[in-house]
Amino acid sequence: MPHHLMNLRNVPDDEADDIRALFEEHDVHYYETPPSRWGISMGGFWVHADDEAARARSLLNDYQARRRESQRLEYQARCERGETGWWYQFRSRPVAFLAAVVAITVILGFTLLPFVRLG
Repeated sequence: MPHHLMNLRNVPDDEADDIRALFEEHDVHYYETPPSRWGISMGGFWVHADDEAARARSLLNDYQARRRESQRLEYQARCERGETGWWYQFRSRPVAFLAAVVAITVILGFTLLPFVRLG
């Protein structure tokens, strides 16, 4: 019976590439199903054998712990450089930021207009 190792929905390409390389480096006999375009099927990495699944899960857990730590350190470095938050988004792309704010305001206005008219 197949063992589902990891869901590929919303997984960045670099992470999926790293996992493929990890499995190939350690001769894990896996297969991959892509996620659907509309989010109906999740896709993922799969193996058939029970012992292969245990070995692959161990490799995957070690990789994800390392990636989590590296991503956390990268995020902290970005925070220290001031590359996060609303103000940074506004400074880096002011037109797109203001367009998003206007779109959100218009959508909220149309959504709340019937309730405002009731009162």
